[in-house]
Amino acid sequence: MPKNLKLKAARAAQDLSQKALAQAVGVTRQTINAIENGDYNPTIRLCVAICRVLGKTLDELFWEEESE
Repeated sequence: MPKNLKLKAARAAQDLSQKALAQAVGVTRQTINAIENGDYNPTIRLCVAICRVLGKTLDELFWEEESE
């Protein structure tokens, strides 16, 4: 699984630490770290919660763009 640099960038743009984002969505900082590093595939429910906190869509943060 590739690193989720879009999530990391969106979190940083809002000046949120991994811990702050984790608290906002009800998971541990380690979970956010694992998602950003591509070590954990979050549930759709968690993806939606992260998107709500960051003001982004699922497409913007989690879907890979298809290359043509």
